[in-house]
Amino acid sequence: MKTLKLKMDQKKPEPVKEGLGDQCMRLVPRSAFTAFFTLNLLLMTMQTAGAATGTGIFEIAKSAMQTVYTDVAGIATVAAVVCAAVCLFLMNFSKSGRTVDESRAWLKRIIICWAALMTLGAIVTYFEQIIPKSMFGGTG
Repeated sequence: MKTLKLKMDQKKPEPVKEGLGDQCMRLVPRSAFTAFFTLNLLLMTMQTAGAATGTGIFEIAKSAMQTVYTDVAGIATVAAVVCAAVCLFLMNFSKSGRTVDESRAWLKRIIICWAALMTLGAIVTYFEQIIPKSMFGGTG
């Protein structure tokens, strides 16, 4: 067996260290996306001062909650339909039994989550009719 020996004046080559420029170049796209995403979220959630039609805090809160719930329910419904379609395609066209089982489990989870979200909306609407505004200091 042959062993290699280094001479006394020879040093082991050091691994090349990345410079600060390489790290910054990796952070630029990530930071740009984060700034873009944050700005878009801010713009989507902003509401102008004259847009509220009610004069009281309860009317403004009701309007805001209805708008948010309508948007969330719409997005959740579209997402649930797309995800369920993917699961159904995987179940029908997969040759692996494991994939079929996992797709079936995901389909159940999707349906349960969507039903829970819709049920919460129905419960809030139901309680909105039952609880009078006068209980909170309003004049309803």
